[in-house]
Amino acid sequence: MKDDTREKRWQDHFPRSLARYVLLACLALVVVSLGVVLTPARPPEPAAPPFSEQARAAALAETRQLLNAGSQLGTAARTGSKDSPAEDADGRPAAAGNPAIERTVTLLTLQAQALLAPGESPADAAGAASASARATPQAASSAASSPSASGAPGAGASAAPVPVTAAGLVAALAGSGRQRLADAAVADGGMARLLAAVGTAQLLQASALAAGTGTAAPAADVTSSPVSGTCPSPSATAPSTGGQAAAEPSTAAQNEAEPSAAASSLGGALASAARTEAQTIYGYQVALTRLDGDAAKSAAEELAHHDALLGAVESLSRLHCSAVPPREAGYTLEPSFLASPAAGLGGLEAAALPVYGDLVALSEGGTRQWAIAALFGSAKRAVQWGADPGALPGLDRASMPTRPAGETPSQPAG
Repeated sequence: MKDDTREKRWQDHFPRSLARYVLLACLALVVVSLGVVLTPARPPEPAAPPFSEQARAAALAETRQLLNAGSQLGTAARTGSKDSPAEDADGRPAAAGNPAIERTVTLLTLQAQALLAPGESPADAAGAASASARATPQAASSAASSPSASGAPGAGASAAPVPVTAAGLVAALAGSGRQRLADAAVADGGMARLLAAVGTAQLLQASALAAGTGTAAPAADVTSSPVSGTCPSPSATAPSTGGQAAAEPSTAAQNEAEPSAAASSLGGALASAARTEAQTIYGYQVALTRLDGDAAKSAAEELAHHDALLGAVESLSRLHCSAVPPREAGYTLEPSFLASPAAGLGGLEAAALPVYGDLVALSEGGTRQWAIAALFGSAKRAVQWGADPGALPGLDRASMPTRPAGETPSQPAG
């Protein structure tokens, strides 16, 4: 009887409380919805910049550090203080107004200008480099996959401070040059050409600075694995039968009968390189009849090297299904070449730089690695024969930045 009374009392109370429960539920929903609306949305993570942009920003930041160290070194050298950090291998202060230091500062100034992005001011460069260093994945992860990047610091990492000594600047300059070449092997075409030019000039200037300050010369050679092969047939990419593995096609192999625009451009760059090498070989053959002593010995060695380069270019042309230009019997040489064959050879080597710069920009993979090594080799030989490869070897001189006011002209790195 008591239980029936209790149940009847609850049934009478529940309808009266229902409105209260509904009101409380509505208030709870309002509070929750207001909290969702008022809580700001979490901003999305910024996208990592492309590898080429990371490599450019890192190159600019490191070049500016090198420029700052070179400027301090030049100031200390001009002061001639016994306590200055500009000392040669024997611990003596470097000579006031050392030309090698001044040329290094000029070269780095021009390179820093060339590495600025369109519309970017030097003040903006530090922020861009910091963003590149924070971005993921870092440029080092891609550069490390390149054969030439082994042992090099990451392109996206912050560069360590450069010691303001001749030996410290030489080592840092060579290290930066090697990293730029490693990044050039991975970057997009136009940026690859710029980075290859910067890296080549920095490596050569490191050797020149070492010779001009009496410090130990860094290792300044760039090599690549030989690339050979033939144009793959259309059936090479088809599934194999009989359990035989299909041959791996080159990156430039085309399935269509007509080559793509990119392949045609690469073929044109290879043809231009072949013609340039053939003309250079002819020039060395003529120069050998007018040189003697050590100059003749060097010319004979370089002639053999250019024979190998021409053979490599022809092999690359066949690998990329491009026509190999026929070798001509002779070429026209300027009278100045016959009058001064050593200087003429330097001019031939310097003339090959834009050709190999084009090949760097238009190729990829092993072909680009080969082109980078060929670009560096031509610049190095140009210096040996007394020519000036410039601050950006491989780039058109008309596209280079103008020299800052008050700077002395850049001299050959040798």
